[in-house]
Amino acid sequence: MNSAEIRQKFLDFFASKQHQIVPSAPIVVKDDPTLMFINSGMAPFKDYFLGNKPAPSKRIADTQKCLRVSGKHNDLEEVGYDTYHHTMFEMLGNWSFGDYFKKEALEWSWELLTEVYKLPKDRLYVSVFQGDDSENLPMDQNAFNIWKSMIAEDRILMGSKKDNFWEMGDTGPCGPCSEIHVDLRTEEERAQVDGKSLVNNDHPQVVEIWNNVFMEFNRLADGSLVKLPAQHVDTGMGFERLCMAIQGKRSNYDTDVFQPLIQYVAKEAGVKYGENEKTDIAIRVISDHIRAIAFTIADGQLPSNNKAGYVIRRILRRAVRYGFTFLDFKKPFLFKLAEVLADQMAHVFPELKQQLGFVQRVIEEEENAFLRTLENGLKRLDALEESFKQNNNTIDGKTAFELYDTFGFPLDLTALIAREKGFTVDEAGFGVEMEQQKNRSRNASATEQTDWIILQPDVVNEFIGYDCDTSASHIVRYRQVKTKNKSEYHLVLDKTPFYAESGGQVGDTGYLISDSEQVEVMDTKKENDLILHITPKLPQNVEAGFRAEIDAERRNMIRRNHSATHLLHAALRSALGEHVQQRGSLVNEKLLRFDFSHFAKVEEAELRQIEHMVNKRVRESIPLEESRNVPIEEAKQMGAMALFGEKYGDFVRVISFGREHSVELCGGTHVLNTGNIGYFKIVSESSVAAGVRRIEAITGDAAEEYMQQQVNELHAVREAMNTQSNVSGAVQKLQEDYKALQKQLEQFELKQLGSLKDTLAQNAQQLNGINLVAERVDVSSSDYLKKLAFDMRQVVDNLVLVLAAEIDGKPQIAVMLSDNLVSEKNMNASQMVRELAKEIQGGGGGQPFYATAGGKNSAGLATVPGKAVELVKSLL
Repeated sequence: MNSAEIRQKFLDFFASKQHQIVPSAPIVVKDDPTLMFINSGMAPFKDYFLGNKPAPSKRIADTQKCLRVSGKHNDLEEVGYDTYHHTMFEMLGNWSFGDYFKKEALEWSWELLTEVYKLPKDRLYVSVFQGDDSENLPMDQNAFNIWKSMIAEDRILMGSKKDNFWEMGDTGPCGPCSEIHVDLRTEEERAQVDGKSLVNNDHPQVVEIWNNVFMEFNRLADGSLVKLPAQHVDTGMGFERLCMAIQGKRSNYDTDVFQPLIQYVAKEAGVKYGENEKTDIAIRVISDHIRAIAFTIADGQLPSNNKAGYVIRRILRRAVRYGFTFLDFKKPFLFKLAEVLADQMAHVFPELKQQLGFVQRVIEEEENAFLRTLENGLKRLDALEESFKQNNNTIDGKTAFELYDTFGFPLDLTALIAREKGFTVDEAGFGVEMEQQKNRSRNASATEQTDWIILQPDVVNEFIGYDCDTSASHIVRYRQVKTKNKSEYHLVLDKTPFYAESGGQVGDTGYLISDSEQVEVMDTKKENDLILHITPKLPQNVEAGFRAEIDAERRNMIRRNHSATHLLHAALRSALGEHVQQRGSLVNEKLLRFDFSHFAKVEEAELRQIEHMVNKRVRESIPLEESRNVPIEEAKQMGAMALFGEKYGDFVRVISFGREHSVELCGGTHVLNTGNIGYFKIVSESSVAAGVRRIEAITGDAAEEYMQQQVNELHAVREAMNTQSNVSGAVQKLQEDYKALQKQLEQFELKQLGSLKDTLAQNAQQLNGINLVAERVDVSSSDYLKKLAFDMRQVVDNLVLVLAAEIDGKPQIAVMLSDNLVSEKNMNASQMVRELAKEIQGGGGGQPFYATAGGKNSAGLATVPGKAVELVKSLL
């Protein structure tokens, strides 16, 4: 079977067992602060396990895009070196939410593997939880007995808590699990070593392919376990490993999941896969990483310097550097692979094919940027080469870490370059620097939270903020969260008018008011499907009745900005083209920020056109049309745009301001008609990333104040220019006069520079045949300091020149040497300037014949000429 057939047979099998087949959730997580990416098949279903909301069906199956490169599940450094770890992978899964349990799950898994996929039974092993005395957990005798009816008892292995007790995280649902492992070794290898001894021992051909997790417990913050009210099944089967087993391969990379990518990379590199270990590893790294990169970008996460964006940038850069180092890819190449992947996955994950041009543009720009960074890092290494020689031919740990942290050079790349130059790397010193950074990061992000205190266990929180600004509410659960020296509380209400931050709209603020007190709500956020009201303190009586009251004035400003965002989106598509897609947004009480796909700067005339189109809709006072609980397919037929990377349920909310103008799927709050927006004004347009532009705009009072400020500034300019009519003409005349004066001043300064050059040449000191000039000079710019140095080099032989100057309030030093002094006397301007820079509390460097330095102590410039004379004498 090919991989597409293997995937489809899994879905068909569980559809025949009355499972609802659901699409993969986006790989990027939006409303779960504990996750950046979906890292397991069950992650999209956490709310169902936690009881935050009911599952749409008691039986579900799917194939889920997953990513494991950060946090607890970090496989990144193993990817490419072994045969079965990946960054992005597919997890085939079937779930039972309080329906069937161990018997059905295990029997179906055995049926599928042995009867549908025809895997040999004598190559399969299963494991069950052996129990754990420290947790007072017994052996999973039930699972053992079920397996005993299907498989020989000597193939049922006992597993420790580490291997056979699955936990979502430090807290949350958990339970014993039963794994299925397959032995893919040759008959000769199997005859020599019993496969059971290799299970869970990281053998590349004896691997786990399926895990059946039986959710029975909830792990509390104090470490204790309590029984869940219902029993659930959570299974996960690694698709790539399954394909390896069914297709009879010894590596995931040898299956048709990866071979199209691998062969394309090999052809581009001009090498043959399978003949050289180093190039093979590089090809595997690239073929794996492009999957993670392309799908996360398609799902809405752009590479950046923080959080999830940094993870994607790190994966991309790892792929680029492997291509750069081992395959001689010195130009962007990854972006080409996206098309191969999109064609391969079009039938199961069509979102990549639909956005291929955008995804390729982003990847190519990131590649270009990192290749420039690599070049700068190599230059940095070259500049420090002399200091490494003086340090026993060793690159110190601090420099190695700087290359890693600033230029993206992993330690192994620095070590590779070092070996080529005959250097070693202080890896222990690098480790110290790395650990210090990790400690800083841990300290900055360390949080501690208590378990939820459940006051009303069967109540699901309800949002009523579309219709009400206040509500009579009760607290149904709460917890305390500590971060550094700050403590706050998260309260969940039975019903609330507070909008939780999502979809770009910020969370509401306001108050919870009881008969005895008023508690501030500082923010409202969403954790999975719980609406969290964040307060600085816990109410004195948590069981009291409260009036939940939002800051209505702030909400109204947010409404205006959010509705204006919808009008802006429609106007952009009308003015620029249907390729415009939302790539991110921020809506708060101050402004709206809208990121969208577009490959060129939006010109001023286009911005004015877009602004006019939005204000035209504002003046038309178009009423809001809101439809709730609309079937998703019906909403799409209405023309509502589903945003890439968003997860939608079977029923959605549709917001429209005129069906012919703006129809969108949206969960945010909006004005009742566009006239409430008042006025719309674009204040900036800029680039966010390759193929992504950003517009910031304001509405209502803020827009009016902005326009008044512009008018006030225009009045001030008119008064300063002493004109009331042609202001632009007066400014143009002023600019022309300024340019003319600048030219005259430049000619004067060049003349002065020539005179200064002659004076310095005449004052040269003779030292053992060397002409030394060490002077403090008065020049207006660094460029003039450099020009003076190079001019002196043309008129004075055997020159050692040291110039000290204060430029724009900062001290600078320049050292220039004649070429013969560098070659014959072994003098070095870079080393000299670093020594002289100590006088001005600074540092610098450059080339052997010319170097510069800056500092922060201008008073030290007076001592530089004398210090230069002493330094030159010591070198002769």
